Amino acid sequence: MNDEIVCLQAQSILTMNKRKPLATHIALRNDKIVAVGNEADCRKAGATRLIDAFHQGFILPGFVEGHSHAMEGTIWEFVYCGFDTRTNPQGQKIKGAVTLHEVLERLKDKLRTTPVEKLTDGVAGWGFDALVLGNNALTRRELDNVSSEVPVGVIHQSLHIVTANSALLRQIDILRPNISHPGIPLGVDGLPTGELRGPDLLSAACGFIGLPQELLSCDQQGLINFNALCRSKGVTTATDLANPLTDKTVEMMLRQADTPDFSITLVSLLRSQGLSGEAMVKRAAELKARSSEKIRFGKIKLVVDGSIQGFTARIRSPGYFNGAPNGLWYVDKNLLLQVLSESIRQGIQVHIHTNGDEATELVVNSIEHTITTHPNCRHRFVIQHCQMADAALLGRMSRLGISANFFANHLYFWGDQHWKYTVGPERAARMNPCRSAAELGIDFSIHSDAPVTPLDPLFTAWCSVERTTRSGRVIGEQERLTREQALHAITLGAAYTLEMENEIGSLDVGKRADLVVLKENPLDLHSDLRQIQVLKTIHASQIQSIF
Repeated sequence: MNDEIVCLQAQSILTMNKRKPLATHIALRNDKIVAVGNEADCRKAGATRLIDAFHQGFILPGFVEGHSHAMEGTIWEFVYCGFDTRTNPQGQKIKGAVTLHEVLERLKDKLRTTPVEKLTDGVAGWGFDALVLGNNALTRRELDNVSSEVPVGVIHQSLHIVTANSALLRQIDILRPNISHPGIPLGVDGLPTGELRGPDLLSAACGFIGLPQELLSCDQQGLINFNALCRSKGVTTATDLANPLTDKTVEMMLRQADTPDFSITLVSLLRSQGLSGEAMVKRAAELKARSSEKIRFGKIKLVVDGSIQGFTARIRSPGYFNGAPNGLWYVDKNLLLQVLSESIRQGIQVHIHTNGDEATELVVNSIEHTITTHPNCRHRFVIQHCQMADAALLGRMSRLGISANFFANHLYFWGDQHWKYTVGPERAARMNPCRSAAELGIDFSIHSDAPVTPLDPLFTAWCSVERTTRSGRVIGEQERLTREQALHAITLGAAYTLEMENEIGSLDVGKRADLVVLKENPLDLHSDLRQIQVLKTIHASQIQSIF
């Protein structure tokens, strides 16, 4: 293309720009947008060539996945034990395991087909969900039937819990009676049941089942796979929302992103256990300086509690609907304050995971304290998931300028269980309160948390518009988004939460030419958002080679 200006024609262009929401033509020069409007507008901007390959399609800004994990590209190397049929990064449909028996048989098949010399790495499964399987408990005893000698571990779908067999428990030296640890439930015999809850225990176990830190972060092939998955779903900017970011990993990511086929911008957030608040922010600042056009560093992820469906989220009184004990705190409250305070001083953005309302309240209180301590500070804190925030918490978030990224997919996959077991009908109806956030003027996005649920922004948009569970129950109709609001949440809303709204998220002159071409108009109420085909995903870095 060089400096040539080309003009793309579409049946309609949905710009996400309130001043000019619709257009039919868009002019591009190199990797930037130079005009949006009709053909005459593009000609006036200097367009010399009209490209009508997408004249029957609908062009939108490239989708922004505001909460995902690049490990989606690596985790499929292991045994899928999830309930739902899923599509792997290669586009293959992987059937769900809908009974506990099927889960165990898959693990046994893996054991039988693994060469003996490889069994020292153990056997790993992932995606298991006891709640959806009817509260069937998976314990070390069931996994001992897979193998009592080879370490076997199954990561739950939430990625917060792993169930281990006896061999794996022996490897990490906890197959002992009467251990006192909030993340290690004990059976009637006084020994661990096999369920290990929380990031520290998960990290300790995973290395013995072939899931070292590098794979959980994402290896090179995994990054290639993740890139391909994003392209297939119209995503041009994605997050890797919790990565230890060792020097080795950082170098691999920068090297891979520099290849012509890498066609997303990946925003990778530092999650580092064992560092002080000051050291964590310092490390993030060092990484920020290493950012490239397609790999962005310099942000921090803190995880405050666990998952609602795993009963490890911290929720306020009256507690879990089925009487389960409250969940776990994953971060020291003083460390949280240290990171928030130091991040403001150093200009480092912090994203904070909360699922339960008690955890969200702690974070809002901590942010308010930090802002009060640093008057006139510039900040853009984002609460990730933020699933159980009530009206009072949302009101405080609005006044404090706190953004949110709601886990819209959650109600489809676990809504029925939330209704019956975890929080009950009333609190389930206000989970992921997108409409309330919109009415309060809170800047927000919605997300998949892939690989927890499938990476597919149009499906996520559908979830926020319909709020329908797997069984077809509508939960919290009053919190439904309009289609326009949902599309904003997966484009400009998500860009805002990443401090990238000046680059991406809407089709405006001067912004990056990140585009997605759809076969149908997502604003057409007769179209099913889940079924709309992505015809083309265009990252700005590829404009010259495509046109």
